Amino acid sequence: MDIINLPGAMEDRGWQSRSNCMGVDPDLFFPERGASTREAKEVCRGCVVRDECLEYALENGEKFGIWGGMSERERRRLRRARAIERRSAAS
Repeated sequence: MDIINLPGAMEDRGWQSRSNCMGVDPDLFFPERGASTREAKEVCRGCVVRDECLEYALENGEKFGIWGGMSERERRRLRRARAIERRSAAS
């Protein structure tokens, strides 16, 4: 059973229900290796929940796809930068 068809399911999804990507083919956000991410990032560009999406991906260790307008590589760099920042703040 698809949870989206349940009554009230959109409210339960929180930030996802307000995303620009609702109804867009998910394959766009999971391009083949070496394929362009431009179209997916364009969908994310003006999204009102872009920050929530990015934080979700970071908190849940999403290793694949475009989340919050960032690729896997970009999120990896952001995680490293945040880790360095935390270490510096703890010193």
